[in-house]
Amino acid sequence: MTISRRQMLTSVATMAAGGAIADGLPSPAGAMPPDVPDSMRSLGQPILSPPYGVPSKFEKNVVRRLREARATDTEAFSVTPLQNLHGIVTPNGLVFERHHAGVPEIAPLEHRLLVHGLVDRPLIFSMDDLLRFPSVSKTYFLECSGNSSTEWGKSGYHSVQRTHGLISCCEWTGVPLSTILDEVGVKPEAKWILAEGADAAAMTRSVPLEKALDDALVVYAQNGEMLRPEQGYPVRLFLPGFEANMSVKWLRRLKIGDQPWYTREETSRYTDLLPNGKAYEFTFEMDAKSVVTFPNSERSFRDKGSYEISGLAWSGRGHITRVDVSVDGGATWRRATLQEPILEKCFTRFRLPFVWDGRPLEIQSRTFDDKGWAQPTRARLIAARGTNARYHFNAIQGWKVAADGGVTNASA
Repeated sequence: MTISRRQMLTSVATMAAGGAIADGLPSPAGAMPPDVPDSMRSLGQPILSPPYGVPSKFEKNVVRRLREARATDTEAFSVTPLQNLHGIVTPNGLVFERHHAGVPEIAPLEHRLLVHGLVDRPLIFSMDDLLRFPSVSKTYFLECSGNSSTEWGKSGYHSVQRTHGLISCCEWTGVPLSTILDEVGVKPEAKWILAEGADAAAMTRSVPLEKALDDALVVYAQNGEMLRPEQGYPVRLFLPGFEANMSVKWLRRLKIGDQPWYTREETSRYTDLLPNGKAYEFTFEMDAKSVVTFPNSERSFRDKGSYEISGLAWSGRGHITRVDVSVDGGATWRRATLQEPILEKCFTRFRLPFVWDGRPLEIQSRTFDDKGWAQPTRARLIAARGTNARYHFNAIQGWKVAADGGVTNASA
């Protein structure tokens, strides 16, 4: 059953009149209008204290978390709290991290980007050189190829942050890679580019020249400010829609060649194995995927009444055209509303008004993109790819909602 905005507001107003506020807790004395709260009786905090703004102390639990314990703190990853975010943009301080050898400290005045190989004019660019080029700003998601891979083995994680938090969505500012390639002059026989990072892992990945000439960026800013160190400061490669490890951070070298390099990261690590033991040579694009972010294990239905089921959908091949939501484990589906803007290779927020009658639910979402890709069930994905693969898991995820509103992972 769907409800109108008027019905939802009426429901909320009724709860407030009965002495309850939006989170279902009793109202503290003097908190309800027209009483004057304490915040109106004294001056607030001084301006510019602290000089760099921070969230309210009441949001202290909205933080990145380690998805799982690691043997070392330099080869680790932290996950974005998707369940606490609104809209489609991830704040810089909450963008997920994945590192292979820690975060290097690089002075921008000393950093250089070498472009060489099958080019007419090998060049070395300083950060000042890169900042002189005409720039663009684009909003894209960035997803680790291992995002939600825990669900191959039915991990039992009850948090959307732990199952799907290796993804974020930001506005990225930088220079189109095609502009830099025009400067050096790419030779006709060129087909691939080797991108290398300046961290201790020397992350290297082979990138098709076709992608480089399409929408690839050399990025130095994120959500309006310079990149954070953990996101590749002072400059990184960004390949929209491709698995995140290919968007090499701390970019120091681009070598143009006529074939892929088959580096360690694209043979022994980021490789998708098939049921017969063979592997895909490359799997670059992230598939169409969605996840319900409300209700979640931290914030769910408290009482019977009107709510809005919400979540995120994305595709590495294009833009989202449709999201369906089920509350009965996939037996029936309802079309959700897609919130504008709907952009290429970007988060799309979906919403579905819902009236909860107190019965247990199993909430799922499935998405479709403009290139004809649909999010599969777990059974269909495993039938197609087997269980040997560690990456690119995009199956439909469900959350069980108990009669008391508690949320657990339906795949557990």
